[in-house]
Amino acid sequence: MALGLALIIILGLGADFLFRKIRLPGLIGMLVVGVILGPYVLDLIQPELMNVSGEFRKIALIVILLRAGFALQREQLRRVGKVALVMSVVPAVFEIGGVMLVAPTLLHIGYLEAAILGSILAAVSPAVVVPLMIDFMDRGRGGKKGIPTLILGASSLDDVFVIVLFTVFLGMYGQGDSNLSVQLAQIPISVILGIVLGLIPGYLLYKLFTKYDWHPTKRTLVVLGTAMLFTWIEAICEGHVPIASLLGVMAIGYIILEKSESIAHIISNNLKKIWIFAELLLFILIGAQVNIHVAWKAGLTGILVIIVGLIFRGAGTYLSLMGTPYNWKERLFCVVAYIPKATVQAAIGAIPLAAGVAGGEVILAVAVLSILLTAPLGAIGIMLIGEKVLDKGERSAYKFRELREKYGLPHVGERIRNKQSNIVWKVIEEVEKWEGDVPVISIRFWKEQGLKKNGKGKTITCQYTGTDSSFQDKWEILYDWK
Repeated sequence: MALGLALIIILGLGADFLFRKIRLPGLIGMLVVGVILGPYVLDLIQPELMNVSGEFRKIALIVILLRAGFALQREQLRRVGKVALVMSVVPAVFEIGGVMLVAPTLLHIGYLEAAILGSILAAVSPAVVVPLMIDFMDRGRGGKKGIPTLILGASSLDDVFVIVLFTVFLGMYGQGDSNLSVQLAQIPISVILGIVLGLIPGYLLYKLFTKYDWHPTKRTLVVLGTAMLFTWIEAICEGHVPIASLLGVMAIGYIILEKSESIAHIISNNLKKIWIFAELLLFILIGAQVNIHVAWKAGLTGILVIIVGLIFRGAGTYLSLMGTPYNWKERLFCVVAYIPKATVQAAIGAIPLAAGVAGGEVILAVAVLSILLTAPLGAIGIMLIGEKVLDKGERSAYKFRELREKYGLPHVGERIRNKQSNIVWKVIEEVEKWEGDVPVISIRFWKEQGLKKNGKGKTITCQYTGTDSSFQDKWEILYDWK
């Protein structure tokens, strides 16, 4: 396993660097490395690592969904909420319909098998889409109209809806409960339970972090462990109570951000560092799951089915955005952002074959081919069109986050020590403001040492604009649990 991890780290980082150099998303390079290292090409990843690759991919997905939760602003969610609900249903239904229209003729399978294939293909990949949307949000792109937030929310709900439809169609084939009304009723139940059960631990963590000033890394690990535990709860409840755990993971980050922006930013910054390794695991191990020999069997007819499905999906996506304030270029970006497929297809593509569905091998072949085609093309399209279409947000609030991360600035309530005098101060006020086009963070410190009551004693104010000396040169942030 050690050799496999070493290859994943070294070759993955190398591929990420090379693809970014030619202005392509680094994740494409990671997918390529995964395919080459995987068991269907060079077979350099040991079987024991492949056996646990599903768990590694789940952990990596949890990391990026937590980051997504810590980036969801209530105001933006309020603006895009209704549109996100429509986009989570209509495009998927259109794509399934398109696949059912052509797959029986082109692939020589029945209409029910075509519906199963369509439900597999209709799932958007959060592994591809979410990191790209987070990158746009980190750089303040698309913030005015909340387009990245819309894609984040809609793609997550889309997966819940599509997987339930997949279960319905597979059940209709005779491998489980085929009661359509019962299965469809699980969609709102799983969504509501996932969100509610995510908000509860998120709120408890917020209370814990406000009471105890733990080191940021340890706060981050507690949040990550809680999110991983939440997905385990979904697994043990499966078959009894439907829970959309991935929405719950995002809800954990959302409620902490809602209650304490300062704590949320601290944890989000640490998750960003963890994501460097998690991203390698996620995309390389997804690539390693791709059987190019199976994909080859799908041939040109498989490609044609995928393309027809994408055309129908694009029409459904564009229709979902009618009546919104987005212009045609922004709607086109949303259409392209709904193209990538990877995670869900790799997870459920082989289930029909294992369940004895006629045409299961063809279904698997087309599912694998969809990953090879849409993951890189969709990622490239998102990057190219997003850079041209999404508003640049010259006065974006994210510039304050960049400034804060550059200096490692403390937040209100944290204690700091002056390295020269050893005197302990407490941060009692922080103000983010613009001076022209320059972001400025003003922080006010209160001399806590030797005093028992707030509001008395000396205070000082420091401003940081990006041209000042490093905060860490003069100050050290103190934590209760280091």
